[in-house]
Amino acid sequence: MEAATTLPSRRANLATIAALMARARNELLRVPGAAIPGVLAPTIFFLGINGVFGALTHLRGFDTGTYESFVVPVSMLQGAGFTGAAAGVNLARDMEQGWVDRLLVSPAPRWVLLAGTVLAAGSRALIPATLVLAFALALGAGWPGIDGLLIAYLMVAAMAAAAACWGSALALRFKSQSAAPLMQAGMMALIFTTTAYAPLALLQPWMRSVAEVNPVTRVVDAARQGFLGAVTWSETWPGVVALLGLLLVLSAWALREMRRTAR
Repeated sequence: MEAATTLPSRRANLATIAALMARARNELLRVPGAAIPGVLAPTIFFLGINGVFGALTHLRGFDTGTYESFVVPVSMLQGAGFTGAAAGVNLARDMEQGWVDRLLVSPAPRWVLLAGTVLAAGSRALIPATLVLAFALALGAGWPGIDGLLIAYLMVAAMAAAAACWGSALALRFKSQSAAPLMQAGMMALIFTTTAYAPLALLQPWMRSVAEVNPVTRVVDAARQGFLGAVTWSETWPGVVALLGLLLVLSAWALREMRRTAR
């Protein structure tokens, strides 16, 4: 009897997650302009940083001859950060309109409601990542190989999910779209205080110290490896562990805020 009850419950949870993901996808189809910031900002960053710091590849210690290859994974992760933050903004909007209140009185577990938002952000982040990648390849970035591309996409999707947890927690805490700048700034700070501009050895001492303790540095290095050379497990697993840690901490915080909101 217990097993028979558990199976429909699991199916209901999966159906709820799928419905929430479909709703997020439909929002993108109805308002395509909402995806523009997530594509435009990483593209502008890619062009601007490449124009300003492109000559750094002549310094001893750089691992690649093209700065495009070095910086494009950072632009892809930046797009993931914007996509995740947008999920938090959308949740805050839904709270202001009363949609979240209706979800919270449903029998669906709280983790299911959060999973729908997080998984939708992870899948949507692949759109700006692909567009930025195509643009970078056209300008001279190296092809990362199938394995390098898959790992980069994994890092992007998981980073967007972590950013969605961050944005959702803030949305549930402040219950207003006015928290949007904090959602975006928090993720951008994490991404840009890494080896985003130069290898660790070439950073200023204070920046190197920050990058060394920043878990997203491992994510950037994992996403970047295929663009710079061979893909190895020793470069991949630290990024996977860092993202799992971020997801664990941020999702726990978001769930806590969701439970507090339901009271």
